[in-house]
Amino acid sequence: MDCISPKEAALKVKRWPKDAIAAGRRHSVGLKSDGTVTAVGDNKCGQCDVSGWYDMVAIAAGNVHIATNTGNAHTIGLKSDGTVAAVGWNKHDQCNVNDWRDIVAVAAGWRHTIGLKSNGTPVAAGLNHEGECNVTSWQNIVAVAAGDWHTIGLKLDGTVTAVGNNRHGQCNVSGWRDIIAISAGYLHTAGLKSDGTVTAVGSNRHGQCDVSDWCGIVAIAVGSSHTIGLKSDGTVAAVGDNKYGQCDVSGWHGIQLRGN
Repeated sequence: MDCISPKEAALKVKRWPKDAIAAGRRHSVGLKSDGTVTAVGDNKCGQCDVSGWYDMVAIAAGNVHIATNTGNAHTIGLKSDGTVAAVGWNKHDQCNVNDWRDIVAVAAGWRHTIGLKSNGTPVAAGLNHEGECNVTSWQNIVAVAAGDWHTIGLKLDGTVTAVGNNRHGQCNVSGWRDIIAISAGYLHTAGLKSDGTVTAVGSNRHGQCDVSDWCGIVAIAVGSSHTIGLKSDGTVAAVGDNKYGQCDVSGWHGIQLRGN
């Protein structure tokens, strides 16, 4: 992988902090520069029905518990006016976000959705079986990520906090520093550092944590068992499970991060 300098990578992330890529277990989503959205993969629950979306500034894709062996998933879109759209699986009310306001970031787990308000506090919708929605006391949060049963929060000082299930070490992020972006999957969590490199913790059964050699990355997204990274040239890298073609992103070009 061609590398840009650490300083250049950090500047790019600072300029374009919004999520331009998102990964569910069996689908991947891309936000175009014109505010529309594209998606590929399993569409069993309508999670790829985003062709009518516009004026979007960020996206999130819900992960699916591997043991279910289904395509149940949902996709979240953040509009420029701070409201939120959702399509896909809604058994646990994870898509009940129509009344959210003043949202600046979104994250989608298996059965829950997290929204970050402009004042640095999160809101949550969906199931709270493992404490994954226990985020209302968080403050000074600048980014959120949602796994199947865990939720990750990036603080203003570059450190990371977590709640929920930690059986595979997916919440072992207390020692992380200098993080500028986070993403959470079924049993793993990834963090993007200011120098354009990536770190990951949790299950690595499918090689989804094999990101130590990545550099020049400006955005990351994690699915149930795969990880994708957006390069500074608008192309995308992927590692992990590819049974449903969710890592078939080598032909993607012109994927761009959105400005504030």
